[in-house]
Amino acid sequence: MIQNKYVGLDVHQASISIAVLDEQGKMLSQAIIKTEATTITDFFKGLSGSVHLTFEEGCHAQWLFDILSPLVSRVVVCNPKHNKLLLSGNKSDSLDAQNLATLLRGNLLKSVFHSTDSCAALKERVRLYESLTEDMTRISNRIKAMFRSRGIACAGRLPYQKAHREQWLAKIQEPGAQARLALLYQQRDFLKQLRRRAKLEMLQEAKRHRAFKVLLKVPTLGPIRVAQIIATVSSPQRFRTKRQFWTYCGLAVVRRTSADYEFKDGCVKKVAKATATRGLNRNFNHRLKQVFKSAALDAIRRGQFKKYSQHQKERGLKAELVRVQMARKLAAIVLAIFKSGEEFDEARLTCLS
Repeated sequence: MIQNKYVGLDVHQASISIAVLDEQGKMLSQAIIKTEATTITDFFKGLSGSVHLTFEEGCHAQWLFDILSPLVSRVVVCNPKHNKLLLSGNKSDSLDAQNLATLLRGNLLKSVFHSTDSCAALKERVRLYESLTEDMTRISNRIKAMFRSRGIACAGRLPYQKAHREQWLAKIQEPGAQARLALLYQQRDFLKQLRRRAKLEMLQEAKRHRAFKVLLKVPTLGPIRVAQIIATVSSPQRFRTKRQFWTYCGLAVVRRTSADYEFKDGCVKKVAKATATRGLNRNFNHRLKQVFKSAALDAIRRGQFKKYSQHQKERGLKAELVRVQMARKLAAIVLAIFKSGEEFDEARLTCLS
C-alpha cells in the first residue's frame, strides 16, 4: 500500500525548513537544507510513497515548482494571506513548515496558480517591458519635479523632446541642478531605447501563441494588452466561469448580508431586503485589472463598444458603473474566445452580460 506523505517547506534565501507528516499527522522527519537546486532535489528523491508538497507563494515559488513538480505527486503553492493559523502561537521556521504540512494534510490551503507551460518566456518579457515602463515614468516625473520645484510650467511632453532640450536646460540656472537634469535626460533616453527593444521582443514572443491573433481582433485591446493577458492568464481553462475570471481581475462586486431569514407562522422565510454592496474585491491580479480598466475607457469613447456603453447610460447607470460594466464585458469576451479560439463577434455584446 502506497503511503501518503505531506511535506511543508518554509523557504528563505539561505535555508529551507522541511517537515514531513504521515496520513495520521505524525511527524516522520524534519530537516534544514540549503536553498540550492541539487540539495533540494536530492532530499525529495529520497522520499518514498506518494508525496504531497506545499510552500507559500514568494520569489522562489516558480523556481521550486519547476524543479519539484516532476518529483512529487502534487504541489500546492499556497496563498500566505489565507494562512491565518500561522500567525497564532509561537513562530519559527520549523513550526511554520509543520503548520503548512498540517494544513495541506487537512486540505485547508488556498492555492496559487503555477504551471510549467510555454508562457514562461513571454512572462519574462512582459515583466521586463513593464519594469522599464515604470522606470521611464519615474525618471520623467523626476525631470518635471525639478521644473515644478522652481515654479516653471512643464505640462505635456515638450520638456522631454530632444529638439527643445537645450531651451529647457537653460531654464535652470544652478550648475549642480543643471548637471543633474542633463544626466536624467541621458538616463531617460537610454531607458527609452531599452523599452523599445523590450517591446519588440515581447510582441515577437507573443505572436508565437495561437491566441494572439484571435484576441487582437477584440476592439480596444491592442498588441501590448493582448501580450499581457496571455502572459498572465496562461491557461484560460482554469477559470470555469466568467465570474471566477472577474474575481481574478478585481471586477467582482463584494456583497454583505446578515439576518437573512426569519420565522413566520412556524416557517422559515427569507427576509426581503436590498443586498448591501461593498465595492469590488480587493484581492486580485493588478496587471489584468489595469489592462481591462484602460481598455474599457477606450471602449466607452470609440469603436463597436460605444453604442453598448451609451445603452448602459440610458438605463440610468452612473459613469463609474458603466466603466466597470464595460471592463466586465471585455473580460467575459476575452475569456470566451480565449477558451474557444473563435474570432470576435459583435453579437457577443448582447449575449454576454
